[in-house]
Amino acid sequence: MTTIPIYQVDAFSGCLFKGNPAAVCPLVSWIPDASMQRIAMENNLSETAFFVEEGRNFHIRWFTPRREVDLCGHATLAAAHVLIRHLGYGGRTITFHTMSGILNVTMSGDLLILDFPSRPPVRSHAPETLVAAIGKLPLEVWEGRDYMFVYETEEDVINIKPDFEKLARIAPHGVIVTAPGNKVNFVSRFFAPALGIPEDPVTGSAHTMLIPYWSNRLGWKEMSALQLSERGGEIFCEDAGERVLIKGRAITYMKGEIYL
Repeated sequence: MTTIPIYQVDAFSGCLFKGNPAAVCPLVSWIPDASMQRIAMENNLSETAFFVEEGRNFHIRWFTPRREVDLCGHATLAAAHVLIRHLGYGGRTITFHTMSGILNVTMSGDLLILDFPSRPPVRSHAPETLVAAIGKLPLEVWEGRDYMFVYETEEDVINIKPDFEKLARIAPHGVIVTAPGNKVNFVSRFFAPALGIPEDPVTGSAHTMLIPYWSNRLGWKEMSALQLSERGGEIFCEDAGERVLIKGRAITYMKGEIYL
């Protein structure tokens, strides 16, 4: 029998029961992909992160309940939190090797700073079926890894009620909905039912598109953002050209063991 430690961390929040819960599984060596996928399905969280130490750095992979993904912000934040708070990592910066290249996470007071690639979206047109599944016509449509629908007000974003069954059939990855914020620079929500995530509580990877868009539109390099899910999450953002800095807090909810 193999025993694997597991941590559940609320990312992009400084208090429990908010932000985005992620499972983190430190591994001595890689286990079969099918086992990681089954663990992620059993956890039934938006993402489960697995990492293995490689010299002075770490290799990290992320799984939704349905499949592996190429980039995940909140589970990377959670993994860095586990390394620092629970596994005795003594450095200021953690380097992760990933499907999306090298990602660094740096400590700054009580904040963890994700250094991620910028993924500026391009202007696009959404299929009418996708607009119907979201349930509200956007002012603008942009596209990158995900579709991004831009609305006029924060209230527009709050009031969106997607048809998740239709959305799962139409959108192969996810749909971001966003608008200017009332008390922050911008707000967003993220839907990805095709990945087994009807609505993600807080989505770091979506901000690789959101940050360059809002930085260009508002003329600001440093911004604050809220993701308006039921749990909610606070993100501090910085546009650094070809990179974006995504800053947030994390807190441990529980620690346990998996028996395989």
